[in-house]
Amino acid sequence: MKSFKQATVFVMLFGVAITACNRAEKTAETSNIKTVKGLYSFGPEMKSFTLCEDGREYWVTDSVKNLELSYSNLNFEKPYEPVYVELEGYFAKSDTATVSADFDSTLVVTKVIKISKEIPDGPCAQ
Repeated sequence: MKSFKQATVFVMLFGVAITACNRAEKTAETSNIKTVKGLYSFGPEMKSFTLCEDGREYWVTDSVKNLELSYSNLNFEKPYEPVYVELEGYFAKSDTATVSADFDSTLVVTKVIKISKEIPDGPCAQ
């Protein structure tokens, strides 16, 4: 009976330790929130963001569910039309179970600052 109690205590403490580690990782990620500018494309199989400053491409997770809605409200006739966006968010390692292998990093959007069909001249011009 004593070893059962010890095993139960161990399992509970192990669970607490894992939960604490996960919280620490989440806190570290959200403390790295940045404002980024780039091109966003959305469709049934892909959500991508291309950073204006260096052209790197990221998978997008819309944590506020506002980016996809704003994109849909622009009423494109076909998916994957790029739009100019200014977003707040943080970069995280992509979950390979849900994200294409082409994207090793994910932009987790926490706020949509601007979204526009008009792509400005400069590094984001096509």
